[in-house]
Amino acid sequence: MDVDTTVEAIKSMEIRGAGRIARAGASALADYATNFKGDDPKGFIAGIMDSRDRILGSRPTAVSLWNGVHATIKGVDACDTVEGMRELIVSNAERFNKASLDAVKTIGEIGAKRIQDGDVILTHCNSSAALSVIKTAFRQGKKFRVYATESRPWRQGILTVNELAKEGIDITLIIDSAVRSVMKSVTKVFVGADTITSHGTLVNKIGTSQLALAANEARVQFYVCSETYKFSPMTLFGDMVTIEERDHDEVAKREILDPAVKIFNPVFDSTPSKYIDGIITEVGLISPGSVYHVMTDQLGDDIFKLIG
Repeated sequence: MDVDTTVEAIKSMEIRGAGRIARAGASALADYATNFKGDDPKGFIAGIMDSRDRILGSRPTAVSLWNGVHATIKGVDACDTVEGMRELIVSNAERFNKASLDAVKTIGEIGAKRIQDGDVILTHCNSSAALSVIKTAFRQGKKFRVYATESRPWRQGILTVNELAKEGIDITLIIDSAVRSVMKSVTKVFVGADTITSHGTLVNKIGTSQLALAANEARVQFYVCSETYKFSPMTLFGDMVTIEERDHDEVAKREILDPAVKIFNPVFDSTPSKYIDGIITEVGLISPGSVYHVMTDQLGDDIFKLIG
């Protein structure tokens, strides 16, 4: 898929989910590199950087996209020829996409160990990583039930319940405002992540924080399922995470409202680390306080190049 099509698909939510959009961004840059005509390195660099900026602008909150894009273009400025740049970007994109998919599988294997027979699980939105945990546990023969939120306004929960139902899992769809009502019977919560800051704060689909608060009140374990490329290196240097706001028509059509009515439609909210029992990643089950160390260990000196 080319850059223009990818940008539009991400903006329109045709491509959704942090991991999916990261892989789409990487693949779009590989497509640009593959189809670039000519042998002018400066022209190639200018085009790839313009593509980078347009892709990143399609979803400003998801650091997965930022990390996927920068992993794809890493080292391109050290190449002397267009062919060298092309080969590097295509190779980087393939490596990132494979690592992303492998991470989801590993997270499923690690997280499934936290699920026991008789558990009642609650999940939110449509997270590949969280669903990997649930499906892996089910395939291991464990017996449990799952509640999934509708996840307004885009109702990604419909995708979740259908996916789990096809697995044969006992799944119940609930409206978002029923979270506190069902929490009395829930034993564990598993959610995904769009971004995790250096101090362990989770930025995820709007409504995640209410799950965390309700879980905390009910003494229910709250787990985040996240690939480490969703850790935000920018937050190490004090940058704030941008909370994207989408079109008001997603909430209610303007013609059914009084002209004086305002609409607020944030896509994400923030959940403080104190409400998170653990973050399940491809490198293991870690505490929110370990995010900084994992991030700096993985990036090393490259972090200063990325931010600079």
